Amino acid sequence: MYFHLRAVPPSALRNSANWLRRLFEDDWTTVRRRIDRHREEFLYRHHPDHDLLYAGAPPHRTEGGPPADVVLGGSPVPHPDPGHPPFLLLPAARAAQVAAYLTTADIADLWHRSREELLPRYGGAPAEDQTRTLFESTHHDLTAFYTRTAEYGDAVVKCVLH
Repeated sequence: MYFHLRAVPPSALRNSANWLRRLFEDDWTTVRRRIDRHREEFLYRHHPDHDLLYAGAPPHRTEGGPPADVVLGGSPVPHPDPGHPPFLLLPAARAAQVAAYLTTADIADLWHRSREELLPRYGGAPAEDQTRTLFESTHHDLTAFYTRTAEYGDAVVKCVLH
């Protein structure tokens, strides 16, 4: 299972569950080319942990705004298969706000704030360097994705794929 983010020009965006499902049916070669151009991004298995890094956890969770929009933010559109989570649509203006947030976010501060909750899920203190590197790398990739998306004035569509 992985969390898939894709940039879409606002003029091409459709609020249709079937259109959104087809949007994520491309072959791996096509997807890889878009990833290389920062037009698409993946978070493998641990997307709720990446959401926690930015938005925090209750009772201090950010409700709304760029930190909450980075991973799990967006307007839900029900998936055609009721057993799947909804698609999430993040309009271009909100995607641009996320890009601005990510380019100024201090990953060391984000890690420090969420470390105690995240670290036990990844092997504890012995795995801290490796775990922190994973989150820093993903932060870099998400920043590049959202920055390029904002440069093009695009929206973001998000989907959990199995």
